[in-house]
Amino acid sequence: MSCNICVTLGTWLGAASGFRYHGGVLPNWFLAFPVSAPWIVDLPPLPPRFRRFDPLDVHLTLLFLGACGESAATAAFATVRDALVQRPVAPITITLGRVVPMGPKRQYSALSALLDQGRGAVVDLMQQLRDAPADAAGIRRDARKPLPHVTLGRPQRRATDEDRAAGLAWADALHLTETPHALDRLALYTWHTERRQALFRVVDCAPLGTNLL
Repeated sequence: MSCNICVTLGTWLGAASGFRYHGGVLPNWFLAFPVSAPWIVDLPPLPPRFRRFDPLDVHLTLLFLGACGESAATAAFATVRDALVQRPVAPITITLGRVVPMGPKRQYSALSALLDQGRGAVVDLMQQLRDAPADAAGIRRDARKPLPHVTLGRPQRRATDEDRAAGLAWADALHLTETPHALDRLALYTWHTERRQALFRVVDCAPLGTNLL
């Protein structure tokens, strides 16, 4: 899906239904590379009390901005977009490898695929791009070495220890194909207005490999 279609769809959804904060909680924002993922619906079913990502939710995060607000998030995205104008970056081809829990093993928050092909190039690009938007959004820079990953699903809050163990077994048995995926866009995401349909929506998007001037 092109940047224009993604942004138009996200804007229409936000305008049509209004952004409803869930339980009074402000929405999170993040910068990420969308990953085309129609294949995710063909994966084996996740165990009970897990949510598989919708194909439109699948992405590789560059920088988590948190509940920084729309103004700060927009400023962060503009900073990266300007950097891509000044120094265009070619799209990166990746393949997905083993699926691992992210976060503490017993209370992990996601099951995510690590990268095989393209990992080094993505790590370099993340290190190159992520500090300036953090500064623009007024959040702390992440000093850790990037760990690029693509999340496939998450345990629900009511997931038991047995559910989580079943999730780990699902991840261990999963064998992703060698199909290459192109990281060819960088997008600003926030929560979807109707989270039963999808978790996230694209607010703005910039292509890679194109001079935007």
